[in-house]
Amino acid sequence: MTDIFDHNAGDEFDHNVGDEPAKRPPARPDSPTFADLGARPETVTALAEVGIVHAFAIQEYALPIALRGSDLIGQAPTGTGKTLGFGVPLIDRVLAPAEGGDGVPQALVVVPTRELGLQVAKDLAAAGSTRGVRVLPIYGGVAYEPQIETLRSGVEILVGTPGRLMDLAKQKKLRLDRIRALVLDEADRMLDLGFLDDVERILAMLPEDRQTMLFSATMPDPIVALSRRFLRQPVTIHAGHTTEAGVPPLTRQVVYRTHPMNKIEIVSRILQAEERGLTMIFTRTKRAADRVAEDLDFRGFAVAAVHGDLGQGARERALRAFRTGKIDILVATDVAARGLDVSGVTHVINYDCPEDQDTYTHRIGRTGRAGATGVAVTFVDWEDMTRWRIIDKTLGLEMPEPPETYHTSEHLYADLDISRDVSGTLPSADRTRAGLSAEVEEDLGGRSAGRRRRGDGDGRAERGARGDSRGRRSSRSRRSAAPDDTDRSAATATTGGEDGAPASRRPRRRRRGGQLVDGGAATDSGAASTGGTEIAAAATSDGSSGGSTRRRRRRRGGSGGAGRADQAGGGDN
Repeated sequence: MTDIFDHNAGDEFDHNVGDEPAKRPPARPDSPTFADLGARPETVTALAEVGIVHAFAIQEYALPIALRGSDLIGQAPTGTGKTLGFGVPLIDRVLAPAEGGDGVPQALVVVPTRELGLQVAKDLAAAGSTRGVRVLPIYGGVAYEPQIETLRSGVEILVGTPGRLMDLAKQKKLRLDRIRALVLDEADRMLDLGFLDDVERILAMLPEDRQTMLFSATMPDPIVALSRRFLRQPVTIHAGHTTEAGVPPLTRQVVYRTHPMNKIEIVSRILQAEERGLTMIFTRTKRAADRVAEDLDFRGFAVAAVHGDLGQGARERALRAFRTGKIDILVATDVAARGLDVSGVTHVINYDCPEDQDTYTHRIGRTGRAGATGVAVTFVDWEDMTRWRIIDKTLGLEMPEPPETYHTSEHLYADLDISRDVSGTLPSADRTRAGLSAEVEEDLGGRSAGRRRRGDGDGRAERGARGDSRGRRSSRSRRSAAPDDTDRSAATATTGGEDGAPASRRPRRRRRGGQLVDGGAATDSGAASTGGTEIAAAATSDGSSGGSTRRRRRRRGGSGGAGRADQAGGGDN
């Protein structure tokens, strides 16, 4: 089977190479090269082929320590280049197939999310391409079989989420007894998502004689305790902005107090600002993400939503469309967006106020990365003012009282370089992007494949389509059943008795006045005629045979009445 990250498929890396995309300027003009830091010549060549020559700060500090095999704690968020900070040592440490590697995994990177895993795997595959180092991402939401087949064919480095790694290990499909180097990436996020117990179980399966590197934006107490248990005399380094140190220094932050009904109008103006590139919009709920995406799509913008209700195929389809420029707006929830690394994001919009300072920092950290500038806009509703003041005070933003803002406010246009000529709808001449429909969704198989194939990048639209389908089926069922019922009633009304009843129906017998009434007798009495008068006659006839007189019932004429008259007379139906 072909490796998921086939090193001969060069266009896998054309658009983005994780934290260090091609031709991105270095963090400092005098930063050292990877050759200066001791990376293997083959790795230096592979990185140069994708435009990576100089090291960022986290790489400059981490590489000399990690290359000599020491345990390491790196406190750095996403966007600072930490992937190659641990990735280059991993690549240099493993044996490629041509060097005697037997295909049993030699290095493991544990990540909290599928999206981060795919980014890390692409970066490592690019760095090891000249030596043929095989890298396999392992994550849930897709079929087991392709991953198991690739493991059988042989890999050198695994990048996986805790749940799927545990599943494969329990099935005896994954060998971890030859792991020589381990990386825990975004350990604080794994704590937030409740993966820490699985991480500890995975660590217990690994050889004790290994190198361990832990990277985290923050160091809460459980992560500190984990590092003390599983790392041996680690060296700790700090690089880039962290949550404690504040927000990205090159990101301009703007905060507005808004009304919920006016937010979409403000957003549609911001999206027409001068020099706007890729934009990420964060919402608090999945439903809000769907609603915002639908509203913007209706206004002519190229947009998609990403959240946990979408299948893996639909999520990856939206992300590919965003990275390749088919869409330029991605609406996401916090969990879905964690670990994403996309270059060229110029604007971040907090459509809903973040829950806390960590969420705020993670959100706006999607822009202003690795030497680039960015703009972060935050909407604060009236009921969120208390929460915002806490965030503002904790991070020292000095914006405790955001200005009240509507889409007609003059300062909105001045702050964000928006032309006063724009409206809430994107002009037809500016609708130049292909859109989400131009991106083909992959059928990834697995138990949730059906749900993914139905998903079209928009959870609400997907649910609506299914609801419409059910309604159409119900209508068709009713329509197809109606002629049958009419024919049956007509037949019964015409012939009466057992001859008019379907063979599969059990005859019904009724009692009147304590006596069993035969359907044939009722028919003979004229009860199956067409008018209401005949019903009265049937009742009189029954009464004369010894039963009590029934109250007269009147029915309108027609086939429906005939059917009911037949039943009233006791005909087998």
